[in-house]
Amino acid sequence: MDYINGGIVALYLVGMLAFGWWGKSRTHSTSDYLVAGRRLGPVLYTGTMAAVVLGGASTVGGVGLGYRHGISGMWLVVAIGIGVSALSLFFAPKIQRLKIFTVSQMLTLRYGSRAATNTSGIVMLAYTLMLCATSTGAYATIFMVLYGWERWLAILVGGGIVLIYSSIGGMWSITLADQVQFFIKTVGVFFLMLPFVLGAGGGWSAMQQRLDATFFQWDGIGLQTIITYFVVYGLGLLIGQDIWQRVFTARSDNVARWGGLSAGIYCIIYGAAGAIIGMAARVALPGIAAEAEQNPDAVYAEVALQVLPLAVGGIVLAAAVAAMMSTASGALIAAATVARTDVAPFVASWFGRDLQRDEQKNPEHEVSNNRWWVFGLGVVIMILAIVVDDVVAALTISYDILVGGLLISILGGLIWRRGNGVGAAWSMAAGTAVTLGTMIYLEIRAKNTFDGVYANEPIYFGLLASALTYIVVSLATGRTDAQVLASWDRRVAGESSVEGVQDSAVR
Repeated sequence: MDYINGGIVALYLVGMLAFGWWGKSRTHSTSDYLVAGRRLGPVLYTGTMAAVVLGGASTVGGVGLGYRHGISGMWLVVAIGIGVSALSLFFAPKIQRLKIFTVSQMLTLRYGSRAATNTSGIVMLAYTLMLCATSTGAYATIFMVLYGWERWLAILVGGGIVLIYSSIGGMWSITLADQVQFFIKTVGVFFLMLPFVLGAGGGWSAMQQRLDATFFQWDGIGLQTIITYFVVYGLGLLIGQDIWQRVFTARSDNVARWGGLSAGIYCIIYGAAGAIIGMAARVALPGIAAEAEQNPDAVYAEVALQVLPLAVGGIVLAAAVAAMMSTASGALIAAATVARTDVAPFVASWFGRDLQRDEQKNPEHEVSNNRWWVFGLGVVIMILAIVVDDVVAALTISYDILVGGLLISILGGLIWRRGNGVGAAWSMAAGTAVTLGTMIYLEIRAKNTFDGVYANEPIYFGLLASALTYIVVSLATGRTDAQVLASWDRRVAGESSVEGVQDSAVR
């Protein structure tokens, strides 16, 4: 075991626990716990937004794509950056002014009924659970290599640390931890990996001489793959609960717009740096080409262990752990928020209970209850990461339904006033059915090789069905109630200061 690198990563993990306790001192209400009191300024907001979107796929995966495909390996992270930028410029100010906690609450406010919101809450919960589970399994692999642990132990230790600092202080702890994670990723990628690996590869001129010309082509990875990145990641970022919950933390719509745009630009530059690091590693470490074809994610660790000095390698490995933990913690609190705010009241209504009314009778218990929700779901996620062999397939299915089933009704509610709750409900049903149906058909045709699960067609067909249904049904049925739209307009204008969706116009 590498004691120096391992010690640096261990020191980072202890620091994350300390930020949990620091965040606790700033948490006194549900708003503090779930959305950091809605008072993040531009610096904190930019850091936390960049941290949550730049996870393991962007950091470790981006280097691996650069090793295999060259500069075009940047497109995955570029798609993420453009998605964040589009969200920030066109939707974030409006979202921030709504003063809500979940995506489903926006649907309730906009359409005036819960017909379209219960399905969205369940899908969003599945998506955030699987996102957190995959991130947990990802950083556990680093602990397995670094410390020689069994997989279950690595998941329990890493997942336990995320669970502790997330549950203690909620979004404040996560935000403070994100600032450290953002700093470590920035230093690790731009100031350590990039110059060291470029030097080991002989610089840009040596790379041009030793690498095939396709490594310098913008579309070397394939146009179809680039389009898929934008459809899956770019569009998915527009409606993900984990991303929206960060938007809710901004103290003003200007912070949400320009801080988010700054994060998006940072992501694009980050993607280019990762791809260049991978290209330089292709020259510096040609011996790992066969391994990289089988497991592109291994390139990042090989660079840290073979190219960088010991202490520097430890910081770079800590940067990878930071990237994955920031995504995991964001997904964890998002899952808990959706479960408690949207899904639990829906399930309780089956038994004649009104959870929102019960909690209003005991508001002093709100922060404590939120902590227990985060803690409980954190335990569930660790169990999922341990016992489920392929959570990536489950995440892919959830992501496909999220984009193919929910995107149109969510964005339609933000930009098209003629859209109504009936159209949104049928749009979700049609998009989800077509997405799953196409996936199942392709899976059967592929004879259970998971080609159907990972295919691009389910999202494309789901989006088309969802869009057509939303437009046709909305035009064929009545307009949204004028009182509901008036209430929506007040919220969008920022006139309401009430947390949540307690509005007389929402039935």
